[in-house]
Amino acid sequence: MNKICSNATEAIRDIEDGQTLMLGGFGLCGIPENCIAALVKKGIKNLTCISNNAGVDDFGIGLMLQQKQVKKMIASYVGENAEFERQLLSGELEVELIPQGTLATRCMAAGYGMPAIFTPAGVGTEVATGKETRNFNGKEYLMELALTADFAIVKAWKGDSQGNLIYKDTARNFNPLMAMAAKITIAEVEELVADGELDPNFIHTPGVYVHRIFEGINYEKRIEQRTVRKAP
Repeated sequence: MNKICSNATEAIRDIEDGQTLMLGGFGLCGIPENCIAALVKKGIKNLTCISNNAGVDDFGIGLMLQQKQVKKMIASYVGENAEFERQLLSGELEVELIPQGTLATRCMAAGYGMPAIFTPAGVGTEVATGKETRNFNGKEYLMELALTADFAIVKAWKGDSQGNLIYKDTARNFNPLMAMAAKITIAEVEELVADGELDPNFIHTPGVYVHRIFEGINYEKRIEQRTVRKAP
């Protein structure tokens, strides 16, 4: 099976209106910049996007929100995006907020083949509305269904033609979990290396989870909030 694509446009070729996408990243760290740009250019609509957050107004998933491509956002944090806030308050955008650890574990559960998890996070709050709870050893737990998607789009530092991936530092974040959870996983990498070059002991996502891979270009790697000390 040849997993290598020439670019982002080829990799997302069969993503269609109304599908559910997982997008790796945390803030603007480790986001699949090339694929997001290709999705914006393609102009598909009515997407359900699962991501830790929605980027900022002019970058990341924020670009998709500007083009009204997202119907529903499943996320744990949305505070950096004014357009997101506007669409939420106006009723244009459906939003499901999930505690961050719960979001990660629900993705992981799908990758492990588990239909649901039990967590104490959210018990007794609005998060628990309409959901089943169970008592284990005298403590209440909320049942949360595993999260899956039609496509997971992730960003890695290095990858090979088999789809084995290595992430760099904190850019790992949600990427490995989402790579396991979708029907089709697309990986964009900063460096596509020859088979055998990656040390098996340091591979974060085995190639069995990855269906398409390509070497990205022109990464900006923006920082949402830069805080530095004053020069002496």
